[in-house]
Amino acid sequence: MVIKVQVKPGGNRNEVIEQSDGSYIIRTTAKPVDNQANVAVIKLLAKYFQVPKTSIHIKNGASSRHKTIEIKTD
Repeated sequence: MVIKVQVKPGGNRNEVIEQSDGSYIIRTTAKPVDNQANVAVIKLLAKYFQVPKTSIHIKNGASSRHKTIEIKTD
């Protein structure tokens, strides 16, 4: 499965919000420094989709707020 996400780092809570168009907004308390926000995004998505963290891969946008993420659900 491939999803589009918009990341909002440095917030006051961690949450995953599904949008009506099938994309997701991810709010995280992690700062966008030293890959901390990307690690938090992977952790939040793993919990949300109930898959191991190793099943989640950032395909595009590792240094952007708009990311394309692949989730292996096998």
